[in-house]
Amino acid sequence: MPDNPNPNRARDHLANERTFLAWVRTGIATIIFGFAIGRFSIALRELLQLEGRASTPTYGVTAWFGVISIAGGVLLILAGLARYRKTRLQLDTDSFEPAGLVIDIVSYLLGCLEWRSRDI
Repeated sequence: MPDNPNPNRARDHLANERTFLAWVRTGIATIIFGFAIGRFSIALRELLQLEGRASTPTYGVTAWFGVISIAGGVLLILAGLARYRKTRLQLDTDSFEPAGLVIDIVSYLLGCLEWRSRDI
């Protein structure tokens, strides 16, 4: 039996892959949500035409929110890929460092958004 310096190596790599798949799943859900938001303006325009109201043939706010959501989903997948590759390299070289700064920044931003939403 070969001497393995890190018996948890396989488990660590599998956990890294599961985390990457969670990033991909979240990115895909965000992209699909973006398409749904983008199509909402089309459905709203059709509803207005059925009711006999005039609708302007412009792209509304929902189309822009849809595009932003789609771009955000793609960025989520790319960020997950970058994190996966960085973690894989760190695991292979036994120099793993947790993502403390990234988690702190996201936590502070979400806390600020939550605090700001109380004022609205």
